[in-house]
Amino acid sequence: MHRLVLLLGCLLCGAHASADGLTADRLGVIFNRDDPASVRIANYYAARRHVPARNLVGLSVPDRASLSRAELQGLRTEMIARLPSAVQSVLLMWSRPYAVECMSITTAFAAGYQPGFCEPSCGATTQSPLFDTPGWLPADSIGWWPAMLLPTEDEHLAQVLIDRGISADGTEPKGTVYLVRTQDAARNVRAAEYRYTEDSLGSRVGIRELSAPVETPPTGAIAYFTGARSVDELRSIGFVPGAVADHLTSTGGVLEGGTQMPAVAWLLQGATASYGTVSEPCNHLAKFPDIAVLLRHYLHGETVLEAYWKSVAMPGQGLFVGEPLARPYAAAP
Repeated sequence: MHRLVLLLGCLLCGAHASADGLTADRLGVIFNRDDPASVRIANYYAARRHVPARNLVGLSVPDRASLSRAELQGLRTEMIARLPSAVQSVLLMWSRPYAVECMSITTAFAAGYQPGFCEPSCGATTQSPLFDTPGWLPADSIGWWPAMLLPTEDEHLAQVLIDRGISADGTEPKGTVYLVRTQDAARNVRAAEYRYTEDSLGSRVGIRELSAPVETPPTGAIAYFTGARSVDELRSIGFVPGAVADHLTSTGGVLEGGTQMPAVAWLLQGATASYGTVSEPCNHLAKFPDIAVLLRHYLHGETVLEAYWKSVAMPGQGLFVGEPLARPYAAAP
């Protein structure tokens, strides 16, 4: 009832409230109470980001790569029951699990396990009602709590990532968006979007196309997008705080033991958020971030969690990783 009243109030006050987007008091921090590192980093995040203590929820989460749908249901039910009604999105504070069967842990916690999100595998999967939408009241409007995972196994990286996101806020970085073409035909499919991205956003931010192999170190990167099993030039990329980066490949969301570069490698190099899939998506563009959509929302002052989630039309297999509240750009009028 409280959530219904809140929704009706927001509708009455019009678009202004929705335009406020995600803030610390609307973010839940979900940690593994059985993992001391998860507990420590959750408390560090809450203190640094001024997340209300009531928004922290400790769960007993199995420490393994994947959960069953039944395990997910129990954890998600407890999370929802304990979250304050104002919370619209959540940050998962652990390194494992990163999957729920063939779904990513971030979409599974957001929307619950549904076969249509991943079991078609190479086929089209369930569409996100949040794709390229205005405002941000997903819990109130559709009963989703869009999630981002902040890995905690490397506590130093976790703290650096949190501090990096905070340092990005409001800086209006003048960095460059790098769009990289590769010789990997199956993974280079987003290159078809590059020209549209340049035409629609080139007046707002510097955009540069590169071709692999990338020999000159890319500097001042606010965004970096490519398609490859692993990114040979990764260690030469200079990211600014708040940068986003991802590589279109099959298992970038498999954070340990995979045969392809994991999304967390971008965070280690200096990016603030990334994305990768946890099960075979084939190369459906809708299962990966639409670059123009992501950048448009990000450049208009939305948090990185909002921008990334709004950019993926079929997010069931996709893992969102990073510091969710990073907001380098001021809200556009």
